[in-house]
Amino acid sequence: MNEKIVYTGRIGFEPENITRKHDNQASWKKIAMVFLGGEVSDYYAWFLNKRFSLVLNKPLRGSHISFINDSNRDLMQNGRTLEQVNQCWNTVKAKWDGIEIPIMLNLNPRFDKTHWWLNVDHDYRDRLHGIRSELGLGKPYYGLHMSLGYANEKTLAHHEYITRNIINGLIP
Repeated sequence: MNEKIVYTGRIGFEPENITRKHDNQASWKKIAMVFLGGEVSDYYAWFLNKRFSLVLNKPLRGSHISFINDSNRDLMQNGRTLEQVNQCWNTVKAKWDGIEIPIMLNLNPRFDKTHWWLNVDHDYRDRLHGIRSELGLGKPYYGLHMSLGYANEKTLAHHEYITRNIINGLIP
């Protein structure tokens, strides 16, 4: 399946701290996301449940694409000071925060040992990579994607069974 769909998302810099991890990292990390609103990730997770009886824990921030999740140290490349980084961050934030942008998702779900996601189509990555570039950042380590959810201890064995059978070609 190589189907795609376009959604409109809103760029959000420095989202509210709603996790302990984010709270612990907020002093040394910069974060920006595209929020898709609604229950887009739940909708596609429902298909995984329907097809494979696979129940996933929802992403805590709902339907979103993290496109900046980098430490201040990463932003301080080329000898920039923290003050220069923060000044650049504030300039880029003022330019992009709250802007709506189209995001095309590839509807072929991807997975690893515990997580499922939909990739952002390559034609729609350029704007987000451009914002990263304005901050002096390269492409993110993990490609741009929207998380659908993750397996927990109760569902991990079933998750591993399903993904192993997909990898081995036993489930198309």
